[in-house]
Amino acid sequence: MAVSTEPPSETTRPVIDADRFRTARATLIVDGFMTWFIKVGGLVIIIAVFGIFVFILLQILPLFQGAKVGAERIVSAPAGAVAAFGIDEWGEMPFVVYRDGGIFFAGSPGETPLMTGGPIVTASAYNVHDQRLVMGTSTGSLAVATIGYEPEYGAQGRRTLKPSAAISPSLQLGDPGAALVSVAYADTGDDRLAAAVQEVDGQRRLWVATVEAGGGLSTDGALTLGSRVELTAELPGVPERVLVDNRADSVIVTTTTGSVCYFFRRDGHFEKRQFFVPFEDQPDHRVASIDFLLGDVSLVLTNPAGCNRIFSLHHRDGGEIRTFGQTKELALLPAGCEHFGASTRNKAYLATAGTTASLRYATTAHVRWERDLGYAIRGAVINSKYDRLAFIDDRNAMHLMPLSDPHPEAGFQALFDKVWYEGASEPRYEWQSSGGSDDFEPKLSMINLLVGTLKGTFYALLFAVPIAVLGAMYTAEFMHPKFRSVVKPTVEIMASLPSVVLGFLAAQWLAPVLEMRVPSVLMVILLVPTTAIALGSAWSRLPMSMRSRIRPGYEFLAFVPVLLAVCWAGWELGPLLERLVFTVPDPHGSGTIADFRRWWPRVTGCSFEQRNSLVVGFMMGFAVIPIIFTIAEDALSNVPKNMRSGSLALGASRWQTAYSIVLPTASAGIFSALMIGVGRAIGETMIVVMATGNTPILDFNIFNGMRTLSANIAVELPEASEGGTLYRTLFLGAMLLFGMTFIINTVAELLRQHLREKYRTV
Repeated sequence: MAVSTEPPSETTRPVIDADRFRTARATLIVDGFMTWFIKVGGLVIIIAVFGIFVFILLQILPLFQGAKVGAERIVSAPAGAVAAFGIDEWGEMPFVVYRDGGIFFAGSPGETPLMTGGPIVTASAYNVHDQRLVMGTSTGSLAVATIGYEPEYGAQGRRTLKPSAAISPSLQLGDPGAALVSVAYADTGDDRLAAAVQEVDGQRRLWVATVEAGGGLSTDGALTLGSRVELTAELPGVPERVLVDNRADSVIVTTTTGSVCYFFRRDGHFEKRQFFVPFEDQPDHRVASIDFLLGDVSLVLTNPAGCNRIFSLHHRDGGEIRTFGQTKELALLPAGCEHFGASTRNKAYLATAGTTASLRYATTAHVRWERDLGYAIRGAVINSKYDRLAFIDDRNAMHLMPLSDPHPEAGFQALFDKVWYEGASEPRYEWQSSGGSDDFEPKLSMINLLVGTLKGTFYALLFAVPIAVLGAMYTAEFMHPKFRSVVKPTVEIMASLPSVVLGFLAAQWLAPVLEMRVPSVLMVILLVPTTAIALGSAWSRLPMSMRSRIRPGYEFLAFVPVLLAVCWAGWELGPLLERLVFTVPDPHGSGTIADFRRWWPRVTGCSFEQRNSLVVGFMMGFAVIPIIFTIAEDALSNVPKNMRSGSLALGASRWQTAYSIVLPTASAGIFSALMIGVGRAIGETMIVVMATGNTPILDFNIFNGMRTLSANIAVELPEASEGGTLYRTLFLGAMLLFGMTFIINTVAELLRQHLREKYRTV
């Protein structure tokens, strides 16, 4: 048949309307706007997240910075031999006490007599906190002076300080005519104790005496000497330096042999509690200096070589009496400490050796600031507000330096390492941000909170993951669509339950129930899975003629009553298990009693608390189950049906198909569900706060509580002042949460991509 090769005529060619396929201008405008909007929106979100990260980082960086000392101000004092050096609370008006008994305040016209009668000041001890100056003289007497500063306000409101100095009559503590070479004094208001080392004809003697206050001077009245005792014979060597603690019940003495003796006053007598050599392992074991830290529980010692150690009172080797033991060793000083100033706000202290000044923090054994000042230092002190350092040189020039050290108790070691706190028997991780006394020391270990976060997450997932994943697998693979349309929305609704409601139920209902029925819980956990496995195994072995009587997808209607019955039986058998296994001796009789709460501490040595990790595991797991279940069920349901059909056609059972084909194919989605569940558990706050007792302890015991990072932020935030150490530490906790979730999500995404590539379908 012939085919025409002529082109179609104009009358037969179809007419195409070009405008029909042209995109509308409005659509192009909207599409362009949305493209731009999505790009800009995504960029804004990235910038916002990065901005939050930068903001948090700026808040926590000061925690890891050292002290800053500003430019100095120099005030000249009259010439003369310096006996003591001190400063006011505000760090504005330092004073100098001369060996002739005169005192000079910065800004005053000249020296003012403080002691009259001609004795020379041969020893002194200055307490910045009480503004009390104790002076020993060449005649063997001791005088106590109180330094005062009265603020005065002018017509324009400008504050000035009016200094004053009041001195009590001298107390003849030592033998007349011989100089006191070291003095110490403590006044609690009810008790007063004075001690001194006196040199008599080349021999040194140690005197300790009680002091009584009568009427007359200031608010305490005139001081008079009470009972006096000599303790020289109790010493293993010649006394050099003496200290008295602020409780007026302890006397510390160093000797020329490098030993330290600790005397404790009991019933009016001084018992020798301890004798030790702090630098016994050093080539030169002499003691160059010894001073108390704030609280008078710790001693700061140096030897002539500059070795700096701290000894604190604690119960050593399980003893009932607290004695001194070494807890810290700090960096070397150029030589033995010559002048010492303790902070009255924290555990910082100022030590000088030659021309070097060093500001150190005892708790963390960290050198906060150190500098060669370029002049011989004759005195050093820290003001009460901990914002000023003061030194006096060999030309009697007083150097005042502003100090900025807002977070000395922080730092990497305090936050992430074990710290040996005062009173503790060993270094440990501890969180305690506030205390009930002025000498409290903040304890800010983040390890307790990190472990608590991981502990709560672990127990929650231990309960939630098997139930959620297996439930999702059964719903997607075995349950009839009629029931699945009811079960899945019901589980999803569970996710809408407020955390505070779940926490309330955990604290007020679940915790008391579980406290009394732990053996019942153990029986249920043991019997229910075992019964389920046994039922499944028995069902798979039944002849097809019997299994076909139950419609596919309806099998759970036969199994659920059995499992509920087993659950009830396990709960009721719990007390029987408790009577058979968990028994302890009766404290009120000769027999035994069944009590798991007493059996657990007795056998394991761990405590048993009502609000514990088991409660958190159940209730927080209940909150996590809906998230994991929903996402895992979607992943399983989205596996192509042809894969199931092919597996079943090749002779695999439904369980073999689900386990070998569907589960690996959906593993990427299931893994994503698990990671989202982990993120939900890590960030949970209210359930943990209400159900665990919120105790920040480092303990893996399932029957003990914990505190998580998120719960810690919620609990401590009302107590944190803006810019303070606790405030910034809470931001550090937020950064750790941010980092944990970021790392988990990053690793999860990498593994998800790997699983997706490995099990992807073509």
